Amino acid sequence: MAETTSSDTPSSPAASPAAAPPKPSLWTKLAYGFGSVAYGVKDNGFNYFLLLFYSQVIGLDARLVGLAITTALILDAVSDPIVGYWSDNFRSRWGRRHPFMYASAIPVAATFFLLWNPPQGLSQMGLFWYLLSMAVLIRTFITFYETPSSALAPELSEDYDQRSSLLSFRYYFGWTGGNAMSVLMFMALFPAFSTAAIPNGQFNRDAYELYGIIASALIFVAILVSAGGTHSRIAHLKGAPPKRRITLGAIFREIFETLANRSFVALFIAAMLGSVATGLSAALAFYFSTYFWGFSPQQIGWITMSVFVSAIIGSVLAPIATRTMGKKRGAMIIGVIAFLGAPLPIVLRLMGVLPDNDHPFVYGLVLTTTMIDTGLIICFQILSASMLADLVEAAELKTGRRSEGVFFAASTFIRKTVQGLGVITAGFVLTAAQFPAGASPSEVPEEALLRLGTYYVPTILGLWMAMMAVMATYKLSREGHEENLRQLAAKSTEAAKSD
Repeated sequence: MAETTSSDTPSSPAASPAAAPPKPSLWTKLAYGFGSVAYGVKDNGFNYFLLLFYSQVIGLDARLVGLAITTALILDAVSDPIVGYWSDNFRSRWGRRHPFMYASAIPVAATFFLLWNPPQGLSQMGLFWYLLSMAVLIRTFITFYETPSSALAPELSEDYDQRSSLLSFRYYFGWTGGNAMSVLMFMALFPAFSTAAIPNGQFNRDAYELYGIIASALIFVAILVSAGGTHSRIAHLKGAPPKRRITLGAIFREIFETLANRSFVALFIAAMLGSVATGLSAALAFYFSTYFWGFSPQQIGWITMSVFVSAIIGSVLAPIATRTMGKKRGAMIIGVIAFLGAPLPIVLRLMGVLPDNDHPFVYGLVLTTTMIDTGLIICFQILSASMLADLVEAAELKTGRRSEGVFFAASTFIRKTVQGLGVITAGFVLTAAQFPAGASPSEVPEEALLRLGTYYVPTILGLWMAMMAVMATYKLSREGHEENLRQLAAKSTEAAKSD
């Protein structure tokens, strides 16, 4: 007799597509959301500290650092659909997702710690291979956590509004966790490790060693809290599809069948354009805050602190927008406001209507608009992710398979593969602006700053507005989602009667 488990027993609630899971409790939402701290901390370290640490503190050639990071990023993007498909089809007594989540906790934390503690005495090529190996390992291991963990959202609730609420917790903790590490570094660790020999703690290796300990511990706790806090829901989660002969061709065919949806294609292309825009904005953020506006490190630190408020704004606003406007309409309205408002201070400076940079009004304007605009962007991201979650039932109706992992893996895949295009675009903008390399703020001509703003604004607006135009072709509404649920329930009832 064939062995069966709770995830593939036909009579179990997890295997029935019509068995709507009970409403997630506040604890479940908190645990699910807190899990994103792991990815937020990892992403923050890669985006803001890794290049500086290995090139300026450890002494590895910056070109080799960039090559290692880019190579790891490409390999990481390839692992996403593999892990997504695997977790969709995995069978165990703990369901499809939780075995991946539990198994990843120690490897993720250990490799992140080792990333910030390279052996001393290595040659340039030795450091390169160490960085590349650690970067590939940490990115791969966290994919084994993040993809199955993110894919839980459509399973924890089928309700149109509840999904936005769940993802609000997810994005709140992701943004807050990552930003907290930046604040810790700039406000506590770097000052604490500033010595007579190394006046700026940013260049003290010991600061990053302590950072690695704190960050890896936080990642470990976040993964276990998320996995353990949602463990009781396993009985209500969907089961894997029936066992079948799986070949490489069948895998690609099933992935294509799952993603061959006009609304998914809209989100896919929109994510691609949005990722380029995000990469461009992040790559030039330092140039605008330091050169264009002339802000001090302390002022930049307070702008970083404001992201905590932004995360609250976005996570509170998204469920309200879902209930009152619907996800697509809410995303379109909030997105247009956010993306038109983001470069507004730069436009006002180019128009000559702002006072000089040392006037308090200028800093207050940039701080306030950044805080509110970032909150609106977080809200937009939550609504977009919730729109993606609603496509799971549409695909199940067509294919008969639950493919949450494939959907969320495809979304992260495109963000990772095109992320570098934003940096390349930033390089073109700087070249067109004739921005001097290696110059201090006082050495940059006013004309170069004006050209920087003049070329940046239409470029970023063009990318964002193209993204919004593509997203407008997304078709699934609240009514469409509820109709998909009704049809799945009817199919399940018919199947039960035939048995």
